Amino acid sequence: MREITVFTHRRPEDTSAALGLLVAAAADAGVILRLDEEETRKHGLEEGPGIAVNAPVKDGVELCVVLGGDGTILGALQRYAGTEVPVFAINFGQIGFLATVEPQDSEDGIRRALDGDFELLRLPGIALDVPGAAGSEAADIHRREIGRKTAFNDVAIHRKVGERVAQIAYALDGEEVGSVRCDGLVVATPAGSTGYNLANGGPVMAWGVEGFVVSFIAPHSLAARTLVVAPRDRLTIYNRSREPLDVAVDGRPAYGIPPGEAIDARFVDAAGTIAQLPGSSFYRRLRQKFGRLAS
Repeated sequence: MREITVFTHRRPEDTSAALGLLVAAAADAGVILRLDEEETRKHGLEEGPGIAVNAPVKDGVELCVVLGGDGTILGALQRYAGTEVPVFAINFGQIGFLATVEPQDSEDGIRRALDGDFELLRLPGIALDVPGAAGSEAADIHRREIGRKTAFNDVAIHRKVGERVAQIAYALDGEEVGSVRCDGLVVATPAGSTGYNLANGGPVMAWGVEGFVVSFIAPHSLAARTLVVAPRDRLTIYNRSREPLDVAVDGRPAYGIPPGEAIDARFVDAAGTIAQLPGSSFYRRLRQKFGRLAS
C-alpha cells in the first residue's frame, strides 16, 4: 500500500479545501494519507477512504506532502532528514521559497504529487555539535539533543532579549578569523541565504553551491564582513559575552551557549530532499519571490 505523510500549517481554515482535494485524489489513486494526532485534531478528521488518522509519523513512506509555508516545510525536512523521503510542498505561507507549487495550482500539484511527476533536489544542511563534551554528563546530553537538529535554512545565534550586546568570536578549523560585538550571528545554507542572512546584507547563494555563509546581526563594527565557508571547514562559535546566548535552528529555539563556551557547526551534503516541478530554476524562483536583483 502506498503511503504519504501529510503536514499542514497552524491555520486549518487556510488548508482545509486543499486537504479535501488531496484526500479525494488519494482515495481514487489507492494511496493512504497518514495524518498524526496533531493533524487529526487540527482538522477534525475521521478514518475513511484514502486517510489514516492519528497515524504516527514514520520513515517508510514514499512522500511527504506539506500544505503550508516555509516554516512547515522546514519542519518536514527536519523530520525526514537523512532519509530518502522527498517533501512536496504546496505554498500556504507568505513567501514559500521552498514550495513546489502555489495554492492556485493545488489541484494540478496534487495530481503531480500522486503521479510522481516531479524532480528531486537534494538540499544540504548545517549540523550542530557541542565540542569538548567528554566527561561531562550534561554536555553529553546536550550533544545527543542538538545532534538531532539539522538546519536547512539557518542557525541563528543571538543575545537574549533585554541583555547587553554580545561578544561573539568564530574560528574555522581551529583558526580564529573574527570576534565582533553584535546582536548575533547567522550561519546559513544556500537555501537559507535568502532569509535572515539576506536581511543582514549577506550574499545570495544559488542552490547547488557547496558551503555555507556566516553573517553578523547588527554588528558594532565597520570591519565585520560576511564570509562564505568551504564545505569541509568546521566552524566553531565562541560566546565571549557575560550572558548566555540563544540558538535557533530554522527559526525555532534549540539550545543555549553559556558564557565562555562554544558550539561547532558543519556542512552536511544531501541532508534532505525536496520535490520540484520539471524545469524549475533557482533563479526563476528567486525573481518570482523577491523581484529582480537589479533593474
